[in-house]
Amino acid sequence: MKRLLLPRLSSSLTPRRRFSGSAAAVAGQNAAAAAGLPNMPPFDYTPPPYDGPSAAEILRKRSEFLSPSMFYFYKKPLNIVDGKMQYLFDEDGRRYLDAFGGIATVCCGHCHPEVIEAIINQMKRLQHSTVLYLNHAIADFAEALASKLPGDLKVVFFTNSGTEANELALMIARLYTGCHDIISLRNAYHGNAAGTMGATAQCNYKFNTIQSGVHHALNPDQYRGIFGSDGEKYAKDVQEIIDFGTSGRVAGFISEAIQGVGGILELAPGYLPSVYNSIKKAGGLCIADEVQAGFARTGSHFWGFEAHGVVPDIVTMAKGIGNGIPIGAVVTTPEIAQVLTYRNYFNTFGGNPVCTAGGHAVLKVLEKEKLQENALVVGSYLKDGLMALKEKHEIIGDVRGRGLMLGVELVTDRQQKTPAKTEILHVMETIKDMGVLVGKGGFYGNVFRITPPLCFSKEDSDFFLDVMDIALSKL
Repeated sequence: MKRLLLPRLSSSLTPRRRFSGSAAAVAGQNAAAAAGLPNMPPFDYTPPPYDGPSAAEILRKRSEFLSPSMFYFYKKPLNIVDGKMQYLFDEDGRRYLDAFGGIATVCCGHCHPEVIEAIINQMKRLQHSTVLYLNHAIADFAEALASKLPGDLKVVFFTNSGTEANELALMIARLYTGCHDIISLRNAYHGNAAGTMGATAQCNYKFNTIQSGVHHALNPDQYRGIFGSDGEKYAKDVQEIIDFGTSGRVAGFISEAIQGVGGILELAPGYLPSVYNSIKKAGGLCIADEVQAGFARTGSHFWGFEAHGVVPDIVTMAKGIGNGIPIGAVVTTPEIAQVLTYRNYFNTFGGNPVCTAGGHAVLKVLEKEKLQENALVVGSYLKDGLMALKEKHEIIGDVRGRGLMLGVELVTDRQQKTPAKTEILHVMETIKDMGVLVGKGGFYGNVFRITPPLCFSKEDSDFFLDVMDIALSKL
């Protein structure tokens, strides 16, 4: 399918600092037309002038005062100073289409007015107290969150991040079962603290520290895996780990339904039902890590695990739950939740009234604006377009995912599936220069991670596809 590059009314190509909105749009349109490039869809917002430090000055301070472990995209790092819905703006007022969503975090859109209003209103009244006192914000959000989960999953523990949520979930499983052994998947990412680093199974994210009691099972990778899409064959490895690597009893199993950091890998069909059955027979709990795939992102379901027809014992979440607010959560059953009463369990900021008020607003916006439905419709449209690009460009080895959690794997040889590590960097630079921001991941760093805000439109998708087509044609 050959795509037509249709002119649109505004562009991201020309810096807009000190321009009026209309002048910037005209200048950008003219530049795009002159270059023969696609125009970004029109958007009725002009950011206020930015008078802060330049990108060079920020980079200097970052190099001097922040951890050297912090890395950044692009040869010349972007200074992003403003955001509105599915768009970001740099220090010059230049607009970018955000197809990464702050690493699958911004779900409603940047600076959504209803979320901002809820945060400000709560901030004006009470910024923080402690869960030792009563406050309706945490209780109201917990109730609303529990209503979105199946079965008896209705007891919520709030945390500050996905790593914290997964740490707590692993501890709960071990306390409840009296066992220490956890099974996770190769290529998984569940966090970077002591317990979650053990469950994570990529050497890129693991330090040489004590990480005990975790077994990593064969990954049900439908693209590179030895059994293709036969989930039940992969699941046999979990049973063998139980039989030959443990006492026969385990604390639990943790997995994402779609591996995010791992390269947008959706677990093979039939895998989770079979594994959950093996884990339950071994006395363990099943933990669904929904930090990236949850909160309507997959479109077909509100939670990633629902697409596999399973009900976990514990669900963890973060990122989209707060639309950028630092908040995470663990949800489990009343019976399992009782284990934390055996000692004092406390989290100073978990359930903070500002964060929970914001999180509750996010949930309301998702429902009010039917963003799950939009993720399904627009995500399917975008995926179809990416599949068409695969037919045109030999470097695309695989297109996968669902909703607005999509992955495009680049390879230099489709038969050998040789990772295109260098080529993906060139493409990222090229599409950034044309106004599109996207993430990358996978063990080899050769997979585009497409996880935009759920307000992403078909017009945005067309622009994204046009830009990607041009960039791939330049390789």
